[in-house]
Amino acid sequence: MRSGFFVTAFATLFVVIDPPGLVPLFIALTRGMDSAHRRRLALRACVIAFGILLAFGLLGDALLGFVGISMPAFRIAGGMLLFLTALDMLFERRTQRREGQHAEPDHDPSVFPLATPLIAGPGAIATMILLMAQAEDWSIRLGVIGLMAGMVAATFLFFLAAAPIERLMGRTGTVVITRLLGMLLAALSVQFVIDGVKGTGLL
Repeated sequence: MRSGFFVTAFATLFVVIDPPGLVPLFIALTRGMDSAHRRRLALRACVIAFGILLAFGLLGDALLGFVGISMPAFRIAGGMLLFLTALDMLFERRTQRREGQHAEPDHDPSVFPLATPLIAGPGAIATMILLMAQAEDWSIRLGVIGLMAGMVAATFLFFLAAAPIERLMGRTGTVVITRLLGMLLAALSVQFVIDGVKGTGLL
């Protein structure tokens, strides 16, 4: 049970955060910067994103209760949101939006748009709340936090290797990977909706 949950959590976080898919945007936003400056921006963006996702993972359930939103309702809404993200990935709208953003050499994109909404975006925030709510005890919650931290760390490593990765994958490779991840995210989002409907007692 736990292993299956962690596999699902890993897959969902990987697809939603999408470290490889962030590489082209990182290159575009840091064009003209030296490697040291790029490294500082990458580290700052990832630390801020981790803080945002951790805060929502720990406090998101309580916040939902405060405003009167049930977890089944949030699971359904979160699943729909993830499905829209999957559609963006499948039809390249996400990539087109990302590639349409550029920055001047002295611009600092670490907080916006890198940390949020690209790393810690609505989909990732919703995923953290859902996963933490599904966790049965604190050992599993800590595991989810660890997976999220590992995914943010992987994003940082992808940022550091952005230039060689871009040369290796090329435009075609990036499109293929993005679409495969979009298919996986679509299936996972449907599962979130099914779980939410079951939680309402309708199924």
